[in-house]
Amino acid sequence: MSTSPDVFYERLDTGHYRATEHTVGPWSDKAQHLGPVSALLVRELERCEPKSSTAIRRVTVDVLGPVPVDEVEVRTEVLRPGRSVELVAAELSSGGRTAATARAWRMVRSETAAIAADDAEPLDSPESCAPMPLPDGWTGGYAEALEWRTADEAVPGTGHARVWARPRMPLIGGEDPTALQRLFAVADCSSGISSRLDFREWAFANTDLSVHLHREPVGEWVGLDARTTLGPEGSGVAHSVLHDTAGAVGHSMQALLLARR
Repeated sequence: MSTSPDVFYERLDTGHYRATEHTVGPWSDKAQHLGPVSALLVRELERCEPKSSTAIRRVTVDVLGPVPVDEVEVRTEVLRPGRSVELVAAELSSGGRTAATARAWRMVRSETAAIAADDAEPLDSPESCAPMPLPDGWTGGYAEALEWRTADEAVPGTGHARVWARPRMPLIGGEDPTALQRLFAVADCSSGISSRLDFREWAFANTDLSVHLHREPVGEWVGLDARTTLGPEGSGVAHSVLHDTAGAVGHSMQALLLARR
């Protein structure tokens, strides 16, 4: 594990990276949080045979096992080429084992501003929101690698939270992340910030992250209006309306596996 102070990943070669301590998640100091992993996969998807006439509108990340805080390799391919829609895939591996995959639908852009509609409740601007202290049990370098703001006074443990966050550092050294990469670096936090459970007593790792976008995000800040629902048979769902400072941009979903520690 690299001890670089200011990036999530160090670039080693084309498609090869070394994770730093800032990727460490809450469940093990040897496993990465899915936020940086998702952002890295999205970076590679954005660069896979890009077309200026299209934009990514949906990404689903599946976790096949813990992603070690170590060297990783990402490979991409276009699974379904097309003029209006394309399906692009990415695979992240480490030590010869595939740890996470992602699939993205790219859709052609067109002019629909005249019919655009959205009824999501807006968030107060991040500049007007107070800094958010990290909840009890939030451990790992990733949690401290983001700047947090509280968008309301939600009571912890209620299953609903509204927050702003932005990465304090680049995804890759020497490179400014895109707004989409920043969004994915934060979107996986929905289950954590809206948790109904105590981190010290329960594990609620997600097996996936699905994001649907109705427009492209802008800027550095990512807003989460997140809710968690828990079922009676060891599973749950976390859902969030995703925002930038101009308003809502899409929705995220996560399937949760619940287990006592």
